[in-house]
Amino acid sequence: MRNPTLRAYAALALGALCIGFSAIVTKWANVPGPVSGFYRVAIATTLLALPFLVQTSRRRSQGHAGLSGGPLWAESTLPLLWGTALAGLFFACDLGLWNTSLLFTNAANSTLLGNTSTLWVSIGATLFFGARLRRRFWGGMALALVGAAIIVGRDAIMVPEFGWGDLLAVGSSLFYAAYILNTQRVRQRMDTLSFMWLSSASAAVLLLAFCLATGLRLTGFSVDTYLSLAALGIISHVAGWMAINYALGHLPAPITAVSLLAQPVFTAIASVFLLSEPLSIFQIAGGALVLLGIYIVNRGQPVKRET
Repeated sequence: MRNPTLRAYAALALGALCIGFSAIVTKWANVPGPVSGFYRVAIATTLLALPFLVQTSRRRSQGHAGLSGGPLWAESTLPLLWGTALAGLFFACDLGLWNTSLLFTNAANSTLLGNTSTLWVSIGATLFFGARLRRRFWGGMALALVGAAIIVGRDAIMVPEFGWGDLLAVGSSLFYAAYILNTQRVRQRMDTLSFMWLSSASAAVLLLAFCLATGLRLTGFSVDTYLSLAALGIISHVAGWMAINYALGHLPAPITAVSLLAQPVFTAIASVFLLSEPLSIFQIAGGALVLLGIYIVNRGQPVKRET
């Protein structure tokens, strides 16, 4: 696949598929949110360490020691390091809040409220980065959000109370949006692997510090829990976010965010096989609306180029 835009869309589809398992596997792990978040990024950091070191060594041998062609302490490189560390902070907060929300509210509420990040990304890109989004974009996004709401179920729309878990899910959506916006900027000057390893490592350090400071237990879990945590690290983070971070280097953040609304579609399909939850006619209709909304957003040029 030679076309970089087509590769980016293929990577985005793969990423949405992989992170579509996150809610199910996090529920299976059944540990505090910061703990499952720490294992997720720590496993990813460990698995990606060798490829990152090999790539860094190869660049050094070619005379390109730093992330942008210079040494790590060079003036041109330091902003990239700060940006990557900030991405790690945003992702750590997103994981900690969203994983915890799953323990206090149902997966439908948490998934729907977490996906409001699409709206925050679009607003943030408009306010801070000067993106000029066309009416077709806003219409397609609204259609996709309605479809996502239908997929996750009636309880997520008609819930009589807005509880603690729901508030955590909204908070996580804000950090998720900040991560996507920040990543698009940093990825313009940093390759996928370097960004992935450095941001994951910083998130792991932050989550570990939080777990130790609050006395959360990090060991002594069942085999099933460890397997679920391993799946989070390998499938959701290494495979899923490696693909998404690649796409963010080639696609505008608002388009990426809306396209990631395919995640609830994949989650619903996975639930059929993993949780024996059959799809209702409403969920099928909701999935169709999500895909139609994503198509409208990506059709033509819904994001006007920045000037």
